[in-house]
Amino acid sequence: MTAGTDDLLELPASPVAREALDLVVRNAGPSVANHSVRSWLFAKLFAEHRGIDVDRDLLFYACVLHDLGLTELGNRNQRFEVDGADVAAEFLTERGLPGAEVDAVWEAIALHTSFGIAERRGALTAVTHGGIALDFGVGSEFVTDDQGKRIHEQYPRLAMATSLVDIIVGQARTRPEKAPGYTIAAGLLGQRATPPHSTDMEVLAAHGRWGS
Repeated sequence: MTAGTDDLLELPASPVAREALDLVVRNAGPSVANHSVRSWLFAKLFAEHRGIDVDRDLLFYACVLHDLGLTELGNRNQRFEVDGADVAAEFLTERGLPGAEVDAVWEAIALHTSFGIAERRGALTAVTHGGIALDFGVGSEFVTDDQGKRIHEQYPRLAMATSLVDIIVGQARTRPEKAPGYTIAAGLLGQRATPPHSTDMEVLAAHGRWGS
């Protein structure tokens, strides 16, 4: 997983950014890791399209680390969004980021599945949420076909939605406390247990612009 030669595929080059990417690549499977990087690439386009000024390094950390809760490293005893936010905050704190910046990344990750809330919690959280949603094809009308093609050639989808659901449901079955009522995990757990066993997340991706 390497950066491209122009701004569309460019990744931050700071030591912390490289360590963050390495953390994800080492602990997440290729499908989840590629989704995490694509979310950053789409988030950059989202911010530019909306005219939102956001710290690029913090946005990279929030996007690339947003699914750490779906790795063994981040599989603790809370909903995966919060577990991932906690692990990301620990990682960034250990590398000396100021508390306010760590808190901002924590919030962006913890709220990344919270439609209707994330959009109202400041630039970083809103753009992180927007980039992740774009990777499901939501609101992607402004992204050109060429941009989408190049992003996906560099970071293939690899059945992203099914991979995410498999992990979320697997965690919830093993640790029920990770799927409290009315959460994404609880909903996916119920849908997987009910014929025809398809989930909203997989249907959203499959019917979206980029496919599953």
